[in-house]
Order: sequence, then C-alpha cells, then structure tokens
Amino acid sequence: MAFASFKEVLLDGYKNGYAVGQFNMNNLEFVQAIIEAANEEKSPVILGCSEGAIKYMGIDYTVAMARVAAQTSKVPVILHLDHGPNLAFVMKCIRAGFSSIMIDGSHHPLDENIRLSKQVVELCHPLGIEVEGELGRIGGTEDDISVDERDATLAVPSEAKRFVEETGVDALAPAIGSAHGVYVGKPELAFDRLREIRDILPGVPMVLHGGSGIPDEDIRQAISLGVSKINVNTENQIAATETIRNIFDNDKKVYDPRKYMGPARAAIKEVVKEKMRLFGSSGRA
Repeated sequence: MAFASFKEVLLDGYKNGYAVGQFNMNNLEFVQAIIEAANEEKSPVILGCSEGAIKYMGIDYTVAMARVAAQTSKVPVILHLDHGPNLAFVMKCIRAGFSSIMIDGSHHPLDENIRLSKQVVELCHPLGIEVEGELGRIGGTEDDISVDERDATLAVPSEAKRFVEETGVDALAPAIGSAHGVYVGKPELAFDRLREIRDILPGVPMVLHGGSGIPDEDIRQAISLGVSKINVNTENQIAATETIRNIFDNDKKVYDPRKYMGPARAAIKEVVKEKMRLFGSSGRA
C-alpha cells in the first residue's frame, strides 16, 4: 500500500489513547526488523530518518527501502523526516518521496521558529504532506548534534499555543525533559507542563522525543496526556550492537555479515515489538 497519512494515524492514537512508534532507519536490517514487527503486531508504524542517516544511506536508497516496506505491508507505514534542519533539506526530502516532515526550528528564537515552521507547513500541506514542529530544546546527542543540559529548555504552554496556531503544524513535539541518546539516571519528565499544553491545545497530537530508556510508567502517563507519537532509536541501536559484539566475542572466526546482521535484526525486532505493546498500538492496524 502507499504511505499512510501522518495526521490520520496520530489522531486515531490521540482519540483512542495509544501512541504510534517512530523507529529510526539506519540500514536495511533496521527497516526489515521494524516492518516485520509492525506486521506481526498489527500496528501502524513510522519509519523515521534523520539527516545523518539519510546522508549515510543515500536518499534514494532510503526512500526505496521505505516504499518496499509500505508496499509489502498490511499495516499503515509512514516515512517521516526526523529533525529536518532547514527548508532546503525539507524540499530535498519532499522531492525524494517522504510522506511527512518534521521541521526542527527549536534552536531558533520563537519568532524565527514560527516563521520557518509556517513556511514548511505552507509548502507541505498543498502536497498532502503533514508536518511536525518542535518547541523548546530537547537535550542529549543525536547524529553528533549535542544539546547540553543547560541549553535544553522546556516548552512554555502559552508559546506552544501561539506556535501551533500561527504555524498550522499537525503535531507538536514539546520539550518536557526527555533527551536523545542514553540517559544518565532516571529521566524527570515535566508532566504538569505536558498537561498544561494538552489542555491549551485540545485535539493536537503531541510527540515525545528521546523515548529510549524512559520508564514504562512514564510512557503510559505521557500517552494519557496526549502523546500520540513516541520516537525510539537508541534502544534499537544498542540491541543491535550488543548482539553483534557478543557474536564476535564468542567466535573470532565469524566474517560473513549475514551471521551477525541477521541476529542483530532479530534483536531490533524484539525491541520494536515490546515498544508497540507498551505504546498500545498493537492490534490497531
């Protein structure tokens, strides 16, 4: 089937109390693992792809793999640009065939973030492409881009209302204390802040970035407060790498990539299936 509607999938999650996982593409095995899990769990799924991953895989290979995944699946599949850095890169992804876009202007002052995000929405909506925007700064490291704790800032509810109303984004990723990469200690999410934003923007799906390593009870609470999309990448990367490392540690003679990438793919698949069950998206497709 063709790529599904980002907005429709997230709104169904919002209305029915579950979240759809965005699982990032890093290579062929990641795509295969994510799609196999989605079909077995009967869950809608978002294939996320960052600028760094696109540069690594090549944009044409990226879109081709995602299209095959969608065409051979019985569940809704979305190809989503993760943390689009600027208008030029967004346009490149649109031309290549991405079905939804995240524009990340969170490093800009509010007015500039609004201007850039609105520009992307005005470009995408006539093409039937939906847009996610970000407000506040999410800490941690992703694709070698680091945001120090002191530079990470929580989203302000009044600014969130203005941002959504003036840009027309279809989903909002408000910074509430989550982080990209590996958490040091237990993450402290600002649920009161999330609740305020939910109440001031009823009906708008929220996005939780840095979903790897957040305790299950916090995930469930975030979903109850309007989070309809949760991003996961680090846990899949760790599962794959630990599997490969164990294989090499146990057998120094292994050299066939299929002998270690196959088990790595299986490890990713199990993580994705567990997340789909936790997010409540299993059985929703």
